[in-house]
Amino acid sequence: MPLDRSLPDDVHQSAEELRSALKDHGITLPSLGVELPGFASVYGASLVALGNCNAATARRLAEVLRKAADR
Repeated sequence: MPLDRSLPDDVHQSAEELRSALKDHGITLPSLGVELPGFASVYGASLVALGNCNAATARRLAEVLRKAADR
């Protein structure tokens, strides 16, 4: 997979698009955001940090992904 050379605005937009798509399925990842250390990295890779979630949220996310994969 090629290295992501996203610009800061791109990674923020990507995080917001993911937050919105998850919300459409009733899923909230409270700590979803941009990984700030990525901006200082040697590789310059901008990363979206998915963060932590509780077990119920993880199960719901897995359920949605499985249903999408079956389409």
